[in-house]
Amino acid sequence: MTDTAQKSWIEGSRALAPGGPVQVCTRCIYDERLSAIRFDGDGVCNYCHQVDGLIEQYGTGRPEGVAELERIFERIKAEGRGKKYDCIIGVSGGTDSSYLIHYACQKGLRPLAVHYDNTWNSAIATENIRKVLSALNVDLYTHVVDNKESDDIFRAFFYAGVAEIEAPTDLALAEVAYRAAKKFGVRYILEGHSFVTEGISPIGKNYFDGKYIQSIHRQYGRRPMRTYPLMTFFRFLYWSLFARIRKIRPFWYMEYSKEEARTLLEREYGWQYYGGHHLENRMTAFFHGVYAPEKFNADWRNNTLSALARNGQMSREEAWARYCEPPEVERDLIAYFKKRLEISDAEYLRIMRAAPRSWWEFPTYKKRFERLRPLFKVLSDQNLVPRSFYLKYCFPESR
Repeated sequence: MTDTAQKSWIEGSRALAPGGPVQVCTRCIYDERLSAIRFDGDGVCNYCHQVDGLIEQYGTGRPEGVAELERIFERIKAEGRGKKYDCIIGVSGGTDSSYLIHYACQKGLRPLAVHYDNTWNSAIATENIRKVLSALNVDLYTHVVDNKESDDIFRAFFYAGVAEIEAPTDLALAEVAYRAAKKFGVRYILEGHSFVTEGISPIGKNYFDGKYIQSIHRQYGRRPMRTYPLMTFFRFLYWSLFARIRKIRPFWYMEYSKEEARTLLEREYGWQYYGGHHLENRMTAFFHGVYAPEKFNADWRNNTLSALARNGQMSREEAWARYCEPPEVERDLIAYFKKRLEISDAEYLRIMRAAPRSWWEFPTYKKRFERLRPLFKVLSDQNLVPRSFYLKYCFPESR
Protein backbone atom coordinates (compact mmCIF):
# COMPACT_ATOMS: atom_id res chain seq x y z
CA MET A 1 0.00 0.00 0.00
CA THR A 2 1.35 3.46 -0.87
CA ASP A 3 2.17 5.97 1.92
CA THR A 4 -0.77 8.17 0.91
CA ALA A 5 -3.15 5.21 0.90
CA GLN A 6 -1.83 4.07 4.30
CA LYS A 7 -2.47 7.51 5.83
CA SER A 8 -5.96 7.66 4.33
CA TRP A 9 -6.75 4.14 5.53
CA ILE A 10 -5.65 4.85 9.13
CA GLU A 11 -7.50 8.17 9.34
CA GLY A 12 -10.65 6.71 7.79
CA SER A 13 -10.67 3.71 10.12
CA ARG A 14 -10.20 5.87 13.20
CA ALA A 15 -13.01 8.15 12.12
CA LEU A 16 -15.36 5.17 11.89
CA ALA A 17 -14.44 3.69 15.28
CA PRO A 18 -17.28 2.36 17.49
CA GLY A 19 -19.25 5.31 18.75
CA GLY A 20 -18.45 7.31 15.61
CA PRO A 21 -20.72 8.30 12.70
CA VAL A 22 -21.13 4.73 11.43
CA GLN A 23 -22.99 2.10 13.45
CA VAL A 24 -20.77 -0.85 14.44
CA CYS A 25 -22.03 -4.14 15.85
CA THR A 26 -21.79 -4.24 19.65
CA ARG A 27 -20.42 -7.78 19.54
CA CYS A 28 -18.06 -7.83 16.53
CA ILE A 29 -16.67 -5.05 14.31
CA TYR A 30 -18.96 -5.36 11.29
CA ASP A 31 -20.49 -1.98 10.52
CA GLU A 32 -23.48 -0.62 8.65
CA ARG A 33 -21.61 -0.39 5.34
CA LEU A 34 -21.77 -4.17 4.92
CA SER A 35 -24.29 -5.63 2.52
CA ALA A 36 -27.66 -6.62 4.05
CA ILE A 37 -26.50 -5.97 7.61
CA ARG A 38 -29.16 -5.43 10.29
CA PHE A 39 -28.91 -4.73 14.02
CA ASP A 40 -31.19 -5.92 16.81
CA GLY A 41 -32.30 -3.83 19.80
CA ASP A 42 -28.98 -4.50 21.54
CA GLY A 43 -26.97 -3.42 18.48
CA VAL A 44 -25.89 -6.98 17.60
CA CYS A 45 -25.69 -7.65 13.86
CA ASN A 46 -27.51 -10.41 11.99
CA TYR A 47 -24.18 -12.02 11.02
CA CYS A 48 -23.40 -12.65 14.70
CA HIS A 49 -26.84 -14.25 15.06
CA GLN A 50 -26.14 -16.33 11.94
CA VAL A 51 -22.97 -17.70 13.55
CA ASP A 52 -24.88 -18.47 16.76
CA GLY A 53 -27.42 -20.40 14.71
CA LEU A 54 -24.70 -22.43 12.98
CA ILE A 55 -23.07 -23.28 16.33
CA GLU A 56 -26.41 -24.63 17.53
CA GLN A 57 -27.02 -26.52 14.29
CA TYR A 58 -23.57 -28.16 14.11
CA GLY A 59 -22.84 -28.41 17.84
CA THR A 60 -19.55 -26.67 17.14
CA GLY A 61 -16.94 -27.47 19.79
CA ARG A 62 -19.47 -29.37 21.88
CA PRO A 63 -19.71 -33.11 22.60
CA GLU A 64 -22.60 -33.52 20.15
CA GLY A 65 -20.63 -31.83 17.36
CA VAL A 66 -17.55 -33.95 18.00
CA ALA A 67 -19.69 -37.10 18.10
CA GLU A 68 -21.32 -36.23 14.77
CA LEU A 69 -17.92 -35.60 13.18
CA GLU A 70 -16.72 -38.98 14.44
CA ARG A 71 -19.78 -40.62 12.83
CA ILE A 72 -19.01 -38.84 9.55
CA PHE A 73 -15.40 -40.02 9.68
CA GLU A 74 -16.47 -43.61 10.32
CA ARG A 75 -18.80 -43.39 7.31
CA ILE A 76 -15.95 -42.06 5.17
CA LYS A 77 -13.70 -44.93 6.25
CA ALA A 78 -16.42 -47.51 5.58
CA GLU A 79 -17.23 -46.20 2.10
CA GLY A 80 -13.55 -45.88 1.26
CA ARG A 81 -12.67 -49.44 2.19
CA GLY A 82 -10.67 -51.13 -0.55
CA LYS A 83 -9.78 -47.82 -2.22
CA LYS A 84 -6.42 -46.08 -2.15
CA TYR A 85 -7.97 -42.86 -0.78
CA ASP A 86 -11.16 -42.24 1.18
CA CYS A 87 -11.34 -38.44 0.98
CA ILE A 88 -10.01 -35.40 -0.86
CA ILE A 89 -8.50 -32.36 0.86
CA GLY A 90 -7.57 -29.19 -1.01
CA VAL A 91 -4.22 -27.76 0.10
CA SER A 92 -2.72 -24.29 -0.29
CA GLY A 93 0.18 -24.32 2.16
CA GLY A 94 -1.87 -22.18 4.54
CA THR A 95 -2.74 -22.87 8.17
CA ASP A 96 -6.23 -24.35 7.77
CA SER A 97 -5.60 -26.81 4.95
CA SER A 98 -2.26 -27.91 6.41
CA TYR A 99 -3.83 -28.59 9.80
CA LEU A 100 -6.79 -30.38 8.22
CA ILE A 101 -4.41 -32.82 6.49
CA HIS A 102 -2.72 -33.45 9.86
CA TYR A 103 -6.05 -33.90 11.66
CA ALA A 104 -7.51 -36.24 9.04
CA CYS A 105 -4.46 -38.50 9.21
CA GLN A 106 -4.57 -38.47 13.01
CA LYS A 107 -8.17 -39.70 12.77
CA GLY A 108 -7.20 -42.58 10.52
CA LEU A 109 -8.43 -41.18 7.21
CA ARG A 110 -6.48 -41.71 3.98
CA PRO A 111 -6.68 -38.37 2.16
CA LEU A 112 -5.48 -37.41 -1.28
CA ALA A 113 -4.23 -33.83 -1.20
CA VAL A 114 -5.37 -31.70 -4.15
CA HIS A 115 -3.83 -28.42 -5.23
CA TYR A 116 -4.83 -25.96 -7.93
CA ASP A 117 -1.70 -24.06 -8.96
CA ASN A 118 -2.62 -20.65 -10.36
CA THR A 119 1.16 -20.07 -10.75
CA TRP A 120 1.20 -17.27 -8.13
CA ASN A 121 2.17 -19.41 -5.13
CA SER A 122 4.74 -18.07 -2.70
CA ALA A 123 7.86 -20.18 -2.15
CA ILE A 124 6.88 -20.56 1.52
CA ALA A 125 3.48 -22.03 0.63
CA THR A 126 4.99 -24.52 -1.82
CA GLU A 127 7.51 -25.65 0.77
CA ASN A 128 4.81 -25.93 3.45
CA ILE A 129 2.82 -28.29 1.24
CA ARG A 130 5.91 -30.43 0.63
CA LYS A 131 6.87 -30.62 4.31
CA VAL A 132 3.46 -31.62 5.62
CA LEU A 133 2.60 -34.11 2.88
CA SER A 134 6.05 -35.75 2.94
CA ALA A 135 5.96 -36.19 6.71
CA LEU A 136 2.47 -37.72 6.58
CA ASN A 137 3.12 -39.77 3.41
CA VAL A 138 0.12 -38.18 1.68
CA ASP A 139 -0.03 -38.14 -2.13
CA LEU A 140 -0.56 -34.88 -4.02
CA TYR A 141 -2.75 -34.34 -7.10
CA THR A 142 -2.01 -31.00 -8.77
CA HIS A 143 -3.67 -29.17 -11.63
CA VAL A 144 -1.34 -26.51 -13.03
CA VAL A 145 -3.03 -23.96 -15.27
CA ASP A 146 -1.01 -22.46 -18.12
CA ASN A 147 0.62 -19.38 -16.57
CA LYS A 148 -0.17 -17.09 -19.52
CA GLU A 149 -3.78 -18.24 -19.44
CA SER A 150 -4.01 -17.72 -15.69
CA ASP A 151 -2.54 -14.24 -15.98
CA ASP A 152 -4.97 -13.40 -18.76
CA ILE A 153 -7.94 -14.33 -16.56
CA PHE A 154 -6.61 -12.23 -13.66
CA ARG A 155 -5.98 -9.36 -16.05
CA ALA A 156 -9.54 -9.59 -17.36
CA PHE A 157 -10.96 -9.22 -13.83
CA PHE A 158 -8.63 -6.30 -13.14
CA TYR A 159 -9.72 -4.52 -16.32
CA ALA A 160 -13.37 -5.24 -15.50
CA GLY A 161 -12.88 -3.27 -12.30
CA VAL A 162 -14.69 -5.80 -10.08
CA ALA A 163 -13.61 -6.95 -6.65
CA GLU A 164 -13.58 -10.70 -7.30
CA ILE A 165 -10.13 -10.93 -8.85
CA GLU A 166 -9.55 -14.10 -6.79
CA ALA A 167 -12.77 -15.78 -7.90
CA PRO A 168 -11.14 -17.82 -10.71
CA THR A 169 -8.80 -19.48 -8.20
CA ASP A 170 -11.52 -20.30 -5.65
CA LEU A 171 -13.85 -21.86 -8.21
CA ALA A 172 -11.05 -23.73 -9.98
CA LEU A 173 -9.92 -25.38 -6.74
CA ALA A 174 -13.47 -26.63 -6.16
CA GLU A 175 -13.68 -28.04 -9.70
CA VAL A 176 -10.26 -29.71 -9.46
CA ALA A 177 -11.23 -31.33 -6.14
CA TYR A 178 -14.40 -32.72 -7.73
CA ARG A 179 -12.43 -34.04 -10.71
CA ALA A 180 -9.92 -35.76 -8.44
CA ALA A 181 -12.74 -37.30 -6.42
CA LYS A 182 -14.35 -38.66 -9.58
CA LYS A 183 -11.06 -40.00 -10.94
CA PHE A 184 -10.24 -41.94 -7.77
CA GLY A 185 -13.77 -42.98 -6.85
CA VAL A 186 -13.90 -40.84 -3.72
CA ARG A 187 -17.23 -39.56 -2.37
CA TYR A 188 -16.03 -37.03 0.22
CA ILE A 189 -14.20 -33.71 0.00
CA LEU A 190 -13.02 -32.17 3.29
CA GLU A 191 -12.67 -28.38 3.38
CA GLY A 192 -10.64 -26.37 5.88
CA HIS A 193 -13.08 -23.57 6.57
CA SER A 194 -14.18 -22.44 10.03
CA PHE A 195 -17.08 -20.02 10.41
CA VAL A 196 -16.00 -19.54 14.04
CA THR A 197 -12.53 -18.24 13.14
CA GLU A 198 -13.40 -16.67 9.77
CA GLY A 199 -17.13 -15.97 9.80
CA ILE A 200 -19.21 -16.21 6.62
CA SER A 201 -18.50 -13.18 4.50
CA PRO A 202 -21.56 -11.17 3.40
CA ILE A 203 -22.41 -11.73 -0.26
CA GLY A 204 -21.98 -8.06 -1.13
CA LYS A 205 -18.27 -8.51 -0.47
CA ASN A 206 -17.72 -11.50 -2.71
CA TYR A 207 -19.61 -13.44 -5.36
CA PHE A 208 -18.49 -15.85 -8.04
CA ASP A 209 -19.74 -18.61 -10.28
CA GLY A 210 -18.76 -20.11 -13.62
CA LYS A 211 -20.97 -17.85 -15.70
CA TYR A 212 -19.56 -14.74 -14.01
CA ILE A 213 -15.98 -15.84 -14.70
CA GLN A 214 -16.84 -16.70 -18.28
CA SER A 215 -18.62 -13.38 -18.93
CA ILE A 216 -15.74 -11.31 -17.51
CA HIS A 217 -13.21 -13.25 -19.56
CA ARG A 218 -15.23 -12.97 -22.77
CA GLN A 219 -15.32 -9.18 -22.46
CA TYR A 220 -11.77 -8.53 -21.27
CA GLY A 221 -9.68 -11.66 -21.90
CA ARG A 222 -7.28 -12.08 -24.79
CA ARG A 223 -6.51 -15.82 -24.69
CA PRO A 224 -8.86 -18.83 -24.88
CA MET A 225 -9.48 -20.75 -21.65
CA ARG A 226 -8.04 -24.17 -22.46
CA THR A 227 -6.34 -25.38 -19.27
CA TYR A 228 -8.49 -23.46 -16.79
CA PRO A 229 -10.96 -25.87 -15.05
CA LEU A 230 -14.21 -23.92 -15.38
CA MET A 231 -17.14 -25.11 -13.29
CA THR A 232 -20.36 -24.42 -15.18
CA PHE A 233 -23.85 -24.64 -13.67
CA PHE A 234 -24.45 -28.08 -15.12
CA ARG A 235 -21.09 -29.38 -13.93
CA PHE A 236 -21.96 -28.12 -10.44
CA LEU A 237 -25.28 -29.95 -10.59
CA TYR A 238 -23.57 -33.08 -11.89
CA TRP A 239 -21.07 -33.16 -9.00
CA SER A 240 -23.76 -32.69 -6.36
CA LEU A 241 -26.86 -34.40 -7.81
CA PHE A 242 -25.47 -37.29 -9.87
CA ALA A 243 -21.91 -37.94 -8.68
CA ARG A 244 -23.21 -37.14 -5.16
CA ILE A 245 -19.83 -36.06 -3.87
CA ARG A 246 -20.26 -34.72 -0.36
CA LYS A 247 -18.46 -31.72 1.09
CA ILE A 248 -17.60 -31.84 4.77
CA ARG A 249 -16.14 -29.02 6.84
CA PRO A 250 -14.73 -30.66 9.99
CA PHE A 251 -13.97 -27.32 11.66
CA TRP A 252 -17.73 -26.60 11.68
CA TYR A 253 -18.15 -29.45 14.18
CA MET A 254 -14.98 -29.39 16.27
CA GLU A 255 -13.22 -26.81 18.41
CA TYR A 256 -10.56 -25.20 16.25
CA SER A 257 -7.97 -22.55 17.04
CA LYS A 258 -5.90 -21.18 14.17
CA GLU A 259 -3.16 -20.08 16.59
CA GLU A 260 -2.88 -23.52 18.19
CA ALA A 261 -2.92 -25.14 14.76
CA ARG A 262 -0.07 -22.92 13.60
CA THR A 263 2.00 -23.75 16.67
CA LEU A 264 1.52 -27.47 16.10
CA LEU A 265 2.41 -27.24 12.42
CA GLU A 266 5.60 -25.33 13.17
CA ARG A 267 6.61 -27.80 15.88
CA GLU A 268 5.72 -31.04 14.09
CA TYR A 269 6.55 -30.26 10.47
CA GLY A 270 8.82 -27.22 10.35
CA TRP A 271 5.92 -25.43 8.67
CA GLN A 272 6.50 -21.68 8.21
CA TYR A 273 4.06 -18.83 8.69
CA TYR A 274 3.72 -16.59 5.63
CA GLY A 275 2.99 -13.31 7.40
CA GLY A 276 -0.78 -12.94 7.44
CA HIS A 277 -4.19 -14.46 6.74
CA HIS A 278 -4.47 -15.59 3.09
CA LEU A 279 -0.99 -14.33 2.19
CA GLU A 280 0.34 -17.71 1.04
CA ASN A 281 -0.40 -16.74 -2.57
CA ARG A 282 0.90 -13.55 -4.18
CA MET A 283 -2.33 -12.79 -6.04
CA THR A 284 -4.22 -13.24 -2.77
CA ALA A 285 -1.72 -10.96 -1.06
CA PHE A 286 -2.26 -8.31 -3.77
CA PHE A 287 -6.02 -8.55 -3.34
CA HIS A 288 -6.00 -8.25 0.46
CA GLY A 289 -3.16 -5.76 0.81
CA VAL A 290 -3.61 -3.49 -2.20
CA TYR A 291 -6.59 -4.06 -4.49
CA ALA A 292 -9.45 -4.34 -1.98
CA PRO A 293 -8.40 -1.48 0.33
CA GLU A 294 -7.21 0.98 -2.34
CA LYS A 295 -9.85 0.49 -5.02
CA PHE A 296 -12.87 -0.66 -2.99
CA ASN A 297 -12.10 0.83 0.43
CA ALA A 298 -12.63 -2.67 1.80
CA ASP A 299 -10.57 -4.62 4.29
CA TRP A 300 -11.36 -8.31 4.47
CA ARG A 301 -9.47 -8.62 7.72
CA ASN A 302 -12.71 -7.63 9.45
CA ASN A 303 -14.03 -11.15 8.76
CA THR A 304 -11.33 -12.75 10.90
CA LEU A 305 -11.10 -9.90 13.41
CA SER A 306 -14.87 -9.88 13.88
CA ALA A 307 -14.78 -13.64 14.43
CA LEU A 308 -12.07 -13.28 17.08
CA ALA A 309 -14.07 -10.58 18.87
CA ARG A 310 -17.29 -12.55 18.54
CA ASN A 311 -15.92 -15.69 20.19
CA GLY A 312 -14.02 -13.84 22.92
CA GLN A 313 -10.49 -14.50 21.71
CA MET A 314 -9.93 -10.78 21.30
CA SER A 315 -11.64 -7.67 22.66
CA ARG A 316 -13.59 -5.48 20.23
CA GLU A 317 -11.22 -2.65 21.07
CA GLU A 318 -8.16 -4.67 20.14
CA ALA A 319 -9.88 -6.00 17.00
CA TRP A 320 -10.72 -2.46 15.92
CA ALA A 321 -7.21 -1.26 16.71
CA ARG A 322 -5.75 -3.96 14.45
CA TYR A 323 -8.33 -3.10 11.81
CA CYS A 324 -7.06 0.48 11.90
CA GLU A 325 -3.54 -0.64 11.08
CA PRO A 326 -2.83 -0.72 7.33
CA PRO A 327 -2.54 -4.18 5.74
CA GLU A 328 0.93 -5.62 5.37
CA VAL A 329 2.17 -5.60 1.78
CA GLU A 330 5.18 -7.44 0.42
CA ARG A 331 7.81 -5.13 -0.98
CA ASP A 332 7.67 -4.85 -4.79
CA LEU A 333 4.37 -6.76 -4.93
CA ILE A 334 2.68 -4.07 -7.05
CA ALA A 335 5.62 -4.03 -9.45
CA TYR A 336 5.44 -7.83 -9.71
CA PHE A 337 1.69 -7.65 -10.40
CA LYS A 338 2.11 -5.10 -13.19
CA LYS A 339 5.03 -6.92 -14.79
CA ARG A 340 3.30 -10.31 -14.85
CA LEU A 341 0.04 -8.95 -16.23
CA GLU A 342 1.83 -6.64 -18.70
CA ILE A 343 0.15 -3.50 -17.38
CA SER A 344 1.89 -0.14 -17.70
CA ASP A 345 2.17 2.26 -14.77
CA ALA A 346 -0.28 4.65 -16.41
CA GLU A 347 -2.80 1.92 -17.17
CA TYR A 348 -2.53 0.56 -13.63
CA LEU A 349 -3.29 3.98 -12.14
CA ARG A 350 -6.19 4.51 -14.56
CA ILE A 351 -7.87 1.27 -13.57
CA MET A 352 -7.23 1.69 -9.84
CA ARG A 353 -8.72 5.21 -9.94
CA ALA A 354 -11.74 4.28 -12.04
CA ALA A 355 -15.09 3.82 -10.31
CA PRO A 356 -15.46 0.26 -8.93
CA ARG A 357 -17.87 -2.07 -10.67
CA SER A 358 -19.95 -4.85 -9.12
CA TRP A 359 -20.67 -8.49 -9.88
CA TRP A 360 -24.37 -7.84 -10.53
CA GLU A 361 -23.45 -5.77 -13.60
CA PHE A 362 -22.39 -9.00 -15.35
CA PRO A 363 -24.21 -12.24 -16.25
CA THR A 364 -24.22 -14.79 -13.39
CA TYR A 365 -26.15 -17.84 -12.20
CA LYS A 366 -27.42 -15.95 -9.14
CA LYS A 367 -31.13 -15.79 -10.11
CA ARG A 368 -31.02 -19.46 -11.09
CA PHE A 369 -29.59 -20.36 -7.68
CA GLU A 370 -32.41 -18.37 -6.04
CA ARG A 371 -35.12 -20.10 -8.09
CA LEU A 372 -33.70 -23.48 -7.14
CA ARG A 373 -33.38 -22.62 -3.44
CA PRO A 374 -35.58 -25.57 -2.28
CA LEU A 375 -33.35 -28.01 -4.18
CA PHE A 376 -30.17 -26.51 -2.76
CA LYS A 377 -31.65 -26.59 0.74
CA VAL A 378 -32.07 -30.37 0.41
CA LEU A 379 -28.56 -30.74 -1.06
CA SER A 380 -27.13 -28.58 1.72
CA ASP A 381 -28.81 -30.69 4.41
CA GLN A 382 -27.12 -33.75 2.86
CA ASN A 383 -23.69 -32.04 2.62
CA LEU A 384 -23.86 -32.24 -1.17
CA VAL A 385 -23.34 -28.48 -1.43
CA PRO A 386 -21.71 -26.31 1.25
CA ARG A 387 -24.09 -24.71 3.75
CA SER A 388 -22.35 -21.37 3.17
CA PHE A 389 -23.25 -21.61 -0.54
CA TYR A 390 -26.94 -22.07 0.34
CA LEU A 391 -26.92 -19.18 2.85
CA LYS A 392 -25.09 -16.73 0.59
CA TYR A 393 -26.12 -17.57 -2.96
CA CYS A 394 -29.68 -18.89 -2.78
CA PHE A 395 -31.42 -15.88 -1.24
CA PRO A 396 -32.13 -12.46 -2.82
CA GLU A 397 -29.37 -10.00 -2.05
CA SER A 398 -30.42 -6.52 -0.98
CA ARG A 399 -28.19 -3.72 -2.21
